[in-house]
Amino acid sequence: MNAQVQILTSSRDANGLSADALIRSGQTVIDIETTAIHALSAHIDSNFVAACRLMFACKGRVVACGMGKSGHIARKIAATLASTGTPSFYVHPGEASHGDLGMITDADVVLAVSNSGETDELLTILPVLKRQGNALIAMTGRPQSTLGQVADVHLDVSVPAEACSLGLAPTSSTTAALVMGDALAVALLDARGFTADDFARSHPAGALGRRLLLHINDVMHQGEQIPAVSLQASLSEALVEMSRKRLGMTAVIDADQRLCGIFTDGDLRRALDDGACDLRNTPVEQAMNRDPKVIRSGQLAVEAARLMESHQINALVVVDDQRRVVGALNIHDLLRARVV
Repeated sequence: MNAQVQILTSSRDANGLSADALIRSGQTVIDIETTAIHALSAHIDSNFVAACRLMFACKGRVVACGMGKSGHIARKIAATLASTGTPSFYVHPGEASHGDLGMITDADVVLAVSNSGETDELLTILPVLKRQGNALIAMTGRPQSTLGQVADVHLDVSVPAEACSLGLAPTSSTTAALVMGDALAVALLDARGFTADDFARSHPAGALGRRLLLHINDVMHQGEQIPAVSLQASLSEALVEMSRKRLGMTAVIDADQRLCGIFTDGDLRRALDDGACDLRNTPVEQAMNRDPKVIRSGQLAVEAARLMESHQINALVVVDDQRRVVGALNIHDLLRARVV
């Protein structure tokens, strides 16, 4: 197999493309952009602190602007800020000159992204923003640029070199701007004390939202759906209850609905292996697990998944603070809820 890989990487294809040359180019890009990111550490300075303080104190929203590739970066920065506790949105500078400036209020902070610092569409709207009294944070690769000079705070995202072999395509510079945006967002997240629950509220859809928002009481079986038998029930009665409720187990409860144990498919198999066991007359109390794993209804559903995985079990009984049975669930309930 290794010999086959060696042949593939050293040969040329029908189009004359050399695998070695392609790999060298890719590795060179990664090396150059890694160097650019490391160089960015020196620019996490007093200007970075000032930018964070402006954004933290903002009574409105952080409005990110940028053209071309810088516009894509600005849009992503706005999305990251918004999802981590700093209200933010993106405005296209070209559209801003044709009416979208009305989206920006005097309570907003403007974050302008431009590697050159001379983007015409951004410079066109600067006088309006200044008259309106907006605080301006510029993120450029040229501190002496027009944008860098007029901004209230300038964030230097200059890079030693672009990763493009022509030195023309925005590569290292856009990576540096993106990393600086992430640094701002995470610094503000930490400053706000933003929690996983806060994050979940802005991500209600998808796997992330389900993991952070879905609780046991959202997925558990309740009321008549809970498999439960009394301590005096026979193994055959427990088997009937398990078959009816189809959770692979039944809770064993006392007269006050408190959990005494559980009886599972595995317990049934072990009972059947005992030749002396009489299903009709043997009380379930003799074969049940007296110390089962349980969970509370207010816990996250993902905690149930972790508990099942760590203890190699397929179902859980849900109890309250007095150990009364209030629900039950199994791995299939978590699969249907797409928690796992």
